[in-house]
Amino acid sequence: MENHEIIIVGGGQMGLALGYYLRRAGVDFLILDAEHGPGGAWRHGWDSLRLFSPAGYSSLPGWLMPPPAHEGYPTRDDVLDYLARYESRYQLPIRRAVQVNAVERAEDHLELVSDAGRFAAKLVISATGTWSHPYSPDIPGRELFKGVQVHSAHYSRPGDYAGQTVLVVGGGNSGAQIMAELSLVARALWVTASEPLFLPDDVDGHVLFQRAVARMKAGPSASPVGGIGDIVMVPPVKKARERGALTSVRTFERMTATGVIWPDGTEMAVDAIIWCTGFRPALGHLAPLGVVEADGKVKVENQHSIKEPRLWLAGYGDWTGPGSATLMGAARTARDLTNNIRQFMKLADQSVTG
Repeated sequence: MENHEIIIVGGGQMGLALGYYLRRAGVDFLILDAEHGPGGAWRHGWDSLRLFSPAGYSSLPGWLMPPPAHEGYPTRDDVLDYLARYESRYQLPIRRAVQVNAVERAEDHLELVSDAGRFAAKLVISATGTWSHPYSPDIPGRELFKGVQVHSAHYSRPGDYAGQTVLVVGGGNSGAQIMAELSLVARALWVTASEPLFLPDDVDGHVLFQRAVARMKAGPSASPVGGIGDIVMVPPVKKARERGALTSVRTFERMTATGVIWPDGTEMAVDAIIWCTGFRPALGHLAPLGVVEADGKVKVENQHSIKEPRLWLAGYGDWTGPGSATLMGAARTARDLTNNIRQFMKLADQSVTG
């Protein structure tokens, strides 16, 4: 069985940031990644996806993302190129494509059960993100619908829906961006649980990250204006607003074989529904440890599992570090987590030798 001090599960942006700091610390570690190439969840973003902020504000530790050769903020392909070059630049030890199915307790280590065999580690950092665990609401009659249903995690391009009647469900950034481009080629209707919240035109991802950090520092009593969940007015969304394409309606009550039924009883024929309804932490591999709570999260203190001291988590959202699910937040979380792990390992060694 291959054995390492630390194994990181997940080779996306969070795994790379952790790898950078662990490599600097001289720690023996390995990154196991289920993808077939670099980029993590960015490999699955829709074709027109862009960052909310300039390259300099969307970088991993040690190396700023180069400015794109085109106008505007970096595209999905720019990010993929940067992440591929990043892991090559720092020669990070990444094993692909390895799907970790379970993490189990052993006497003095944790064992990772994967489709490439078993691995052993003194400590495991789970950094699998949320992309592989998309969430869609359980709408009555959903199983009856014979049209196309796709989550934003698997949406690619508007041309696939040209000339069709499409419902875009979800009032966040993905819903707004997908609605903006679909409205140009399809009979698109935006369905949101409440009226969407739009940020001022001059607010970008850097401002959002600053707000997230301030919110975390202020504690649960903080009442900030605007947040990461509000819609950033990137150029395509601004243009859609200008042509009146961003009006929304409230949620339908149930689905039929051919469409949906609204609260007033009206039935509407629909060709496709795109669920822009978010994600949940992808933590199925941690089930054998009994650490995943009813809310789908793991109780942590400074990214450290409370129930399993050999387990750490990063990159799932603010509960594992301010802005930790973003490119710009990954560096801060990885730095803090690495420092905490080194201190933990030092105390563990002292208890053994003492």
